[in-house]
Amino acid sequence: MGRPEKSGINERDPIQDAMGRLGIWQLVITVALSIVDMPAAWHELAIPVIAPGQDFTCISPVPMNPSDSMLKACYVKVNESLPEVKCEKFSYDVTDFKSTIISEWDLVCDRKLLLSLVQPLTQLGILSGNLISGIVADKIGRKTPLMIALSIQALAGLATSFMPTFELFLIFKLISAVATGGTMLIGFSIVVEIVSVHYRSSVLILYQISFALGFLMVPGFSYLTRTWDGYWRMIALPSFFLLSYYWLIPESPRWLLAHGRVEEARQVLLKAAKWNKISPETVNAAIESHEKLLTATAKSIEIEPKRKSYGITDLLRTPTMRMRTMFIAFNWFKDGMVFFGSEYYLGRMSDSVLTNLAISALSQFPALVLAYFLTPRVSRLKVMAYSNVVAGISMLLIIPFYNNDTAKLIVVSIGSTCLTLSFLTGNLYTGELFPTVVRNIGYAICNVSSKSGSMISPFLIDYVNEIAYWVVPLCFGIAPIVGAGFCYWLPETMDCKLPETLEDGENFKRLVLKQAFEFSLIKV
Repeated sequence: MGRPEKSGINERDPIQDAMGRLGIWQLVITVALSIVDMPAAWHELAIPVIAPGQDFTCISPVPMNPSDSMLKACYVKVNESLPEVKCEKFSYDVTDFKSTIISEWDLVCDRKLLLSLVQPLTQLGILSGNLISGIVADKIGRKTPLMIALSIQALAGLATSFMPTFELFLIFKLISAVATGGTMLIGFSIVVEIVSVHYRSSVLILYQISFALGFLMVPGFSYLTRTWDGYWRMIALPSFFLLSYYWLIPESPRWLLAHGRVEEARQVLLKAAKWNKISPETVNAAIESHEKLLTATAKSIEIEPKRKSYGITDLLRTPTMRMRTMFIAFNWFKDGMVFFGSEYYLGRMSDSVLTNLAISALSQFPALVLAYFLTPRVSRLKVMAYSNVVAGISMLLIIPFYNNDTAKLIVVSIGSTCLTLSFLTGNLYTGELFPTVVRNIGYAICNVSSKSGSMISPFLIDYVNEIAYWVVPLCFGIAPIVGAGFCYWLPETMDCKLPETLEDGENFKRLVLKQAFEFSLIKV
């Protein structure tokens, strides 16, 4: 696979020189923002512990024969001559959970459909938060939307635990999910924009470990509380601590420079330089060099040097950017659909909900280790392609091993690990592919694709799987292989300077044409 050194993008980055490659300043901000992903996991993965499978028993409205079973009964028959009577009251098995949203609002029998709204609304909220925050953050900056999202996440999350009705619970759950989607996207974008190309892959893979750790904490929190509202209060309170980030997290200097706010960018860069022991003269020289480059570029392509507003249409305007946006968005869609499905399969292979979640969380860590060591050394696209192919084959092997739980557990675990590796590498790759002026919009499109896949996956498993057991594994196997094929047409970004303008993004074109002759899935 071709390397980008000759593309013209991989040149010296004066802005990175001004704030340092990976100093104390970057480390503090990166660690702080990685913590933001822990509450994201607590919110996004809460459904299995607030609405687990729970046995219930009908409390009959009339005297019944003791031999008649009321377990999971929605109607009772008094005698052969009278019609069935609807159960109005239920008792619930509290062996594992003292209370759930199912037992709180009797989400069984004819109210069971209401329960199916929770997960899609959660994914819809995160998706909406990704989209809204992506557009807003590209227009008004990264810091302000981040603080707003953290505030809403804390307040709405805590309020959710006190809701007296299921309808209000859904509303506040949706609000907190929207805020969570915003914190996930903006925090990651800031990290991408401050870390040097030499360390970006390692730092951002470590950043993603926080989500896996948060995932692993979910069964732990649930074990400690055993109630849906207790769990919700436990995960909401730490979000208030994150409001202190107002004094810690700066605005992205790259965004400030891209939008002509030079003096504000200078102050951020001077602070970074002070923390990293870099001279102020380096900052001034970097800003001067950046301004000259922007002016020269603007004159050469005959556009105004300070274009303030960018939108989704900018990513779809040219065939090159349109193709790349569609191909990387499909990979995110595939990751959301197949990863969520593999987690669903893995979680159903044990009787204990908490054990299911722990196994699902632990399956992420091998991928994190692989990503940490591979992404600084191996082509992004090769990692994505290889992991997608292995994931696809693993999912296809579910078909012959469908009745063998042990074999199925092994292949699903392998597939889940590879999908996590693909997602982590793709997440990093996306931040490097899209130019600064549309980076959050690009992330928003990809996150919309991922969450759309996540929303589809449960319906595929619960309904399509009823038709034929092999259809879902077939879909889950083909999708990653198709995603691997799309990697052929995407440009390599490893060790590249971040593209700032749309024109920088277009400059990858020559490399893609070269890759058409050089790319090989078996060449490392």
